Amino acid sequence: MHTRRHTPWLYLAPALIILGFFLVYPSIETLYLSFLDRDSQEFVGIENYIYAFTDESMVMAFRNNAIWMICFTFLSLSIGLTLAVLLDRVRYEQVVKTIIFLPMAVSMVGAGVIWKFIYSYRPPGTAQIGLLNAILDYSGCEPVGWLIQTPYNNLFIIFVGVWIWTGFCMVVFSADYKSIPKQLLESARLDGASEWQTFWKIVLPLMKPTLAVVATTMIVFVLKIFDFVYLMTNGNFDTEVIANRMYKMFQYPDFGKAGTLAVILLLLVIPLMLINIRRFRREGKVNK
Repeated sequence: MHTRRHTPWLYLAPALIILGFFLVYPSIETLYLSFLDRDSQEFVGIENYIYAFTDESMVMAFRNNAIWMICFTFLSLSIGLTLAVLLDRVRYEQVVKTIIFLPMAVSMVGAGVIWKFIYSYRPPGTAQIGLLNAILDYSGCEPVGWLIQTPYNNLFIIFVGVWIWTGFCMVVFSADYKSIPKQLLESARLDGASEWQTFWKIVLPLMKPTLAVVATTMIVFVLKIFDFVYLMTNGNFDTEVIANRMYKMFQYPDFGKAGTLAVILLLLVIPLMLINIRRFRREGKVNK
């Protein structure tokens, strides 16, 4: 009996050791570094955390992450859900969905490079190499500094994220939408409900669990956003975000402040993970 009780742990041991070495230990070490100075020599207490929430550049990074979280999540979910519902009635549904999903095949770095060239700006009177400004120049309009005009440059970078992740949201929502019994929707229409009422009163409530999961997934992605900002502006022109700031701190180097930002990001992500875990457990009990 004693052996049987410990047998599962023998199978789990290799995975637990790997997770402990690559996840738990680095997290503890990073937490320790966050209380040290830039050279990891002297203990400074919560000085790094005070800096993180009071320094002007850090406040801007937190603000931009909040803008990303609101705009990116709302646009990705709303556009993805709208496409999932509308394309369900399109004759060439699979072809259209494939085209919309294609950006997901592009890496974040590749997308950043592509859109950096699309947004590329040169002073008026010179040849424009950016697609958007080349079109404006050909039309006789003044070129626009898409990535240098604050605060709109944040929205233009956010659009790149929406361009990639809308296809993912659409596919997930489409699968959930198709699982809704068609008889339920037809009954609502026969009872006189409009398409808008059917969507708000039946479709949306039934899809709420999926919406919540996808929303938390998008928020976690936004909290770690780095690639687009680093490649397109490197945080200049008021586009700094937490992850890019952390990367710069490692470059300076200032390991204390970099570790502090890593801990803050971890603390922001953990509640979202716990929410998802609780939801999965609750749904599992309901299904049983």
